Amino acid sequence: MAITSANQLELLQTAEAVAREKMIDPNLVVEAMEESLARAAKSRYGAEMDIRVAIDRKTGRATFTRVRTVVSDDEFENYQAEFTVEQAKQYMANPEVGQEFSEEVPPVEMGRIAAQSAKQVILQKVREAERDRQYEEFKDRAGTIINGLVKREEYGNVIVDVGAGEAILRRNEKIGRESYRPNDRIRVYIKDVRREQRGPQIFLSRTAPEFMAELFKMEVPEIYDGIIEIKAVARDPGSRAKIAVISYDNSIDPVGACVGMRGSRVQAVVNELQGEKIDIIPWNEDQPTFLVNALQPAEVSKVVLDEEAGKIEVVVPEEQLSLAIGRRGQNVRLASQLTGLAIDIMTEEQESQRRQAEFELRTKLFMDNLDLDEFFAQLLVSEGFSNLEEVAYVEVDELLVIDGVDEDTASELQARARDVIEAQNKAAIDAARALGVDDTLIEFDGLTPQMIEALAKDDVKTLEDFATCADWELAGGWTTVNGERTKDDGTLEPFDLSLEDAQKLIMTARVLLGWVDPAELEADEVEEDLDADIDTDEEAEA
Repeated sequence: MAITSANQLELLQTAEAVAREKMIDPNLVVEAMEESLARAAKSRYGAEMDIRVAIDRKTGRATFTRVRTVVSDDEFENYQAEFTVEQAKQYMANPEVGQEFSEEVPPVEMGRIAAQSAKQVILQKVREAERDRQYEEFKDRAGTIINGLVKREEYGNVIVDVGAGEAILRRNEKIGRESYRPNDRIRVYIKDVRREQRGPQIFLSRTAPEFMAELFKMEVPEIYDGIIEIKAVARDPGSRAKIAVISYDNSIDPVGACVGMRGSRVQAVVNELQGEKIDIIPWNEDQPTFLVNALQPAEVSKVVLDEEAGKIEVVVPEEQLSLAIGRRGQNVRLASQLTGLAIDIMTEEQESQRRQAEFELRTKLFMDNLDLDEFFAQLLVSEGFSNLEEVAYVEVDELLVIDGVDEDTASELQARARDVIEAQNKAAIDAARALGVDDTLIEFDGLTPQMIEALAKDDVKTLEDFATCADWELAGGWTTVNGERTKDDGTLEPFDLSLEDAQKLIMTARVLLGWVDPAELEADEVEEDLDADIDTDEEAEA
């Protein structure tokens, strides 16, 4: 095949036809043709030559050009595509390194193999352009709902035609035991769009909490307009869900707006989600109040929040326990996902028993260590004393408020408590030394003897070992995996060490070891304080 005037316009017509069919820029097809023709020309004139092809976008004429670059003598390697400054003087005046000299060469006669190679180049370029267009079209649509047509089902995964390509709905992203047949219409949530070697991959979902939120946005105009906001969603796909909403207009009830007239709005969402029951809950900044709402329809007697641990205790009447927990723990699990808190539910009787057990345990602690009778020990516990340190180091006036305690008795109590604490500290240090703890850790300020013993048992025996610890390894923490909160136990967690205190101790150890420059540390703290002040000012202005 020769590129002659007879078929010059045919090149442009072919490029436009392919571009229309694949919905891509015609210039990309023409560029692919130029590259394929250049490859064919190199196979004719020599692979080491720099042959370039330019197709006129108006006439379709293909111009074949040989290009040679001026290089320095020591870089001269390829005489077919390069020449030295001296050699270049034959073709151009005052040549300089880096300049290019072009000369037109005759068009090539393309044989069967060259034509096939050119076709492959064009197809490859068109395929790449098509993939780029598909990725650009869908990358900004992640997080939205799209309607598609089911093409086929492969091993439980559904392949969906989304217009400009195919997307996949994996089996674990389907609701319950949903099954689809070819050509079924399907509404799905675009969960992720990735650019991969085999082309853009579009991952769909019908189980994502965001899918439900987007459905409500479509059904409730107030959500779309921003008057009502969805603060949190928790789902057990196909079975039950909870959604927390708040209204920024006092005249609009967020729950009523989401339910709609005679439940029309929420019913439309329920029908799309295969009958999934939905509890619509008013959101509240106060976590205990929000949790009481989230546990509906169960009634709650009392809530105790531990903010540091991200844990909350809920006390319910005996007859409400099964309702609060729900079938297979569903209600409390969804409430936990919605609030982001670990929820411990107990009946009023169980709470009473727990409190009684704590009372008896503290009473026995004071009886055994301070040599007190049961009545006197119970008095201490009743006044709020829970450990020996509180008795030993509290102001004497706080002991004098107890009936029957005078100054002599208070002094005796504190002396006994201090003696016991000193004996316990000595025993803990002796045990730690027996385990091989280094003096650098024992002398480190901020750790009690009991903490040092606990660290030794966890194989933390030197200041260097301590400095390499993470804060959660010391204070404990929570990890959320697939919506489930998992407890990470900390070595020093039994001593009520907070994450913030753990961070400070670790950084202090690193400064002492010379791993961290104290000046940089102070600069970071100043910067954090400034950021905090700016945030406070912005909130005040808002």
